[in-house]
Amino acid sequence: MNHDMPLPSGGESLLSTRSVYGAPCWVSLTSRDLKATEEFYSAVLGWQWRPAKLGEPFRIALAGGAPVAGIAAVASMWQMAVAWTPYFAVRSADEAVSRAAERGGTAAVGPISLPPGRAALLADRDGATFGIWEGELFSDWESWRASRPAFIRLHTRDAFDAAIFYGEIFDWAGSDGCCEVKYEGDEVVLRSQGDVVARIESGALGAAPDPAIRPHWQVHFAVEDVEACARTAERHGGSVLSLGAEEAVLRDADGAQFTVTARRFGD
Repeated sequence: MNHDMPLPSGGESLLSTRSVYGAPCWVSLTSRDLKATEEFYSAVLGWQWRPAKLGEPFRIALAGGAPVAGIAAVASMWQMAVAWTPYFAVRSADEAVSRAAERGGTAAVGPISLPPGRAALLADRDGATFGIWEGELFSDWESWRASRPAFIRLHTRDAFDAAIFYGEIFDWAGSDGCCEVKYEGDEVVLRSQGDVVARIESGALGAAPDPAIRPHWQVHFAVEDVEACARTAERHGGSVLSLGAEEAVLRDADGAQFTVTARRFGD
């Protein structure tokens, strides 16, 4: 879940998720071993760390001093899967959970209060897990979002059907939404102020034994050298599921799957 939204320092004013309703706003990793997780991602992605507000099991990952992701070593304690999860900004966590349920989705956790906001962990009607966040963001959130090295992709059974599900929950087609949805070839592409923030593609198999083939949200991190990240992941106990010139799908030492993508690929 959304362990610690990146709050500003030095008295900056805050931006509410109401102002960026419907956009991806954070990514979070649930792990088992905090130290091992820090060591792996420091080596592979060059991240630094700072404490999070919720206490010892939680950390905020930094890239170049900017918050990138939340880490929570609570998978064993809370009996949760080891996985990366994207979060979407909502006006009301309760309303978003209700909308998801009405459309065949399910709520795994929440909504719960995590000051300065509320969060919930949901699954869409094909079983892909995602989170929602209602609360405060950076005052310069758009600049932060555009510069942070992450975007997300949904591998799902039917991209058109999934776009309808998420679009109705997050009001992507509404006049006050912050995102633009376009169908480009076989994909649904979500943009915020011209920048790609999410892609949805068909082809996942709901009954597949391999979780990499079942519907799921995949978190991508932009890097300078895809192959170097893949080799470093292997040296630090991770594995390489696929490797191409522009992109590699990796598993960390704890089993969480993520993708490293050549910088600006997919924009």
